Amino acid sequence: MRDETAAAAPSRIQIGAAPPQPPGPLTGRERRRPAYGALDLGTNNCRLLIAEPTFSGFRVIDAFSRIVRLGEGLGTSDRLNEAAIERTVEALRICRTKMQARGVQRAKVIATEACRLAVNGADFVERVRRGVGLDLEIVDRQTEAYLAVTGCAALADPLAESVVIFDIGGGSTEIAWLDGAAANPSTDPTLRIRAWDSLPVGVVTLAERHGGAEVTRRMFEGMVEEVAEKLSPFAIRAAAAATASHFHLLGTSGTVTTIAAMHLRLARYERRRVDGLWMNDAAVTTAIDDLLDTRLEQRADNPCIGRDRADLVLAGCAILEAIRRAFPSDRLRIADRGLREGLLMNMMREDGVWNRKAVR
Repeated sequence: MRDETAAAAPSRIQIGAAPPQPPGPLTGRERRRPAYGALDLGTNNCRLLIAEPTFSGFRVIDAFSRIVRLGEGLGTSDRLNEAAIERTVEALRICRTKMQARGVQRAKVIATEACRLAVNGADFVERVRRGVGLDLEIVDRQTEAYLAVTGCAALADPLAESVVIFDIGGGSTEIAWLDGAAANPSTDPTLRIRAWDSLPVGVVTLAERHGGAEVTRRMFEGMVEEVAEKLSPFAIRAAAAATASHFHLLGTSGTVTTIAAMHLRLARYERRRVDGLWMNDAAVTTAIDDLLDTRLEQRADNPCIGRDRADLVLAGCAILEAIRRAFPSDRLRIADRGLREGLLMNMMREDGVWNRKAVR
């Protein structure tokens, strides 16, 4: 791949800028709603959502997701390697093209744990700015945790007086305790956060340290123990969470959506059946046990896992298992939504789009 930093810098998507004009009323078939873009560049995945506001939420009009493994090797090194950078730059170029084609007026483009950890993270951000035309913002751990909550809190049981929400990422795991029942659906859910943490462990880094291809039950327990040690400070602070009325866990990530797909025995992944699914404790245990009984090639051949994630899914299950042991609950709700949805909600809330009668 040629060095894109040597090319003329393309025009950039403006990050954090308000739309040039507030959206006006719709007339006939004319669409004057603003398009928003949310891009989450994680340790493992590059994901984009483009959406336009509706009366009480938003409608996705385009999306993109690619496994880039930007954080490949960070479990043993402190640098992003060139092969990972090139894969990621190519994915980001596709995202920029999609945002331009859809007329995105406002976007948030964030990077998380891989860029936080890598000594050349800032250099990578500059390379993307000059070569791709996107202004990546490396968000801190608290922001990442709060975005995860914003993106999937709508799936929390409205009767629950306490919910533990977690997002198992490639390089880190965000977890938060929501205390008290939701006042109403439009209230900012981050106001209910009583405690939060960002664990410096994710599916990529854990698999690199312990091995993810052929995982024995002893290896799996070793991963669970490592995560439990990192989770312990948060588990102490949020110890009261599991005692509240209607308490449940709410998880978002490829790990939990895979568990859900295994439980449903899907021949291919179906988001509409997974997002919002309730699973009881026994069903989660069975799904994890079934995955532990598989070999790498079996996982790779499963269309709900795939070759790119076959060596990572059991590391994710170990993180999930550590959370389940710290916060026992008979209910886990599955969310196929997260940071990107949180970014979209925040931008639209800041612009007051749901206060405008023009939104239909």
